[in-house]
Amino acid sequence: ALNTKTNQVVAIGKQAKDMLGRTPAYVKAVQPVVDGVISDFEVTQEMLYYLIKTATKNKGLLGPRVVVGVPSGITNVEVRAVEDAAKSAGAREVLIVEEPMAAAIGIGLPIENPEGHMIVDIGGGTTDIAVISLGGIVNAKNIPVAGDLLDEQIADYIRNEFKVLVGKKTAEQVKKTLSSAIPLPEEKQMTIRGRYLVSGLPREVIITDSDVREAILPSLQRLVDAIKETLEITPPEIVADIMKSGIYLSGGGALIKGLDEFIKEEIGFDVKVADEPLTAVVRGTSRILDDPESFKDALVSYENTFTY
Repeated sequence: ALNTKTNQVVAIGKQAKDMLGRTPAYVKAVQPVVDGVISDFEVTQEMLYYLIKTATKNKGLLGPRVVVGVPSGITNVEVRAVEDAAKSAGAREVLIVEEPMAAAIGIGLPIENPEGHMIVDIGGGTTDIAVISLGGIVNAKNIPVAGDLLDEQIADYIRNEFKVLVGKKTAEQVKKTLSSAIPLPEEKQMTIRGRYLVSGLPREVIITDSDVREAILPSLQRLVDAIKETLEITPPEIVADIMKSGIYLSGGGALIKGLDEFIKEEIGFDVKVADEPLTAVVRGTSRILDDPESFKDALVSYENTFTY
């Protein structure tokens, strides 16, 4: 959250997110990383500086080693932008790893083995689908179907069907509470408040899980199609391995109820939701941070020394 009068950062992270849609005119809540890539270099730098400072209080003069997760298929220019932002924020050494690889490490997959594994990491801005074998990515696909898009689709559905305008935060709350990929045993519902477009006045409406399912189903189908496309270009030996071990889901999107069953029905073999899928990527980056030498083949960028 930025104060546009003084150009100072007011809040970062959850505090800033809580301000979305609630700030005075001179305070602007911004998202410096959109669809997994940097959209505002200076604000990203400020955010990283804050995070590094928070994590390394009273821990010596040298800057820390930083591991950053990026979407698969990121360009060299975007990699350099991430490195530059982290170094400008005080990092001594910057290691960059693709998020599906970090997620696979985080959930404990034996990535260095010759057996193939498929992981689908459904994040906020993008979903990464990757086939991993022998410590590297065999092939990967990155699609902009993820949490942010689902929030938008839910808000659009509520506006079109109920003529009620809701903010991003309300749409996200609806997604977390009601989203499901298959019909639930019992109908769930919640009351939401927004602005009625006909009168311009506040209004309450009741949303059910079937409403949310209808809103997000096109994106879930697009996700399944992307998984199929990735399997089509995967070597047959690795496809056989994936059929045996199953597809692993990670990221916040993996928490959508019944998503594993929905994909299994469409693809035809086992789909597993990782333990604590929301933190899979960060757990993977943590393991890399502890022992970068063991995972250097998994990294996009591996440089031994950045000393300042």
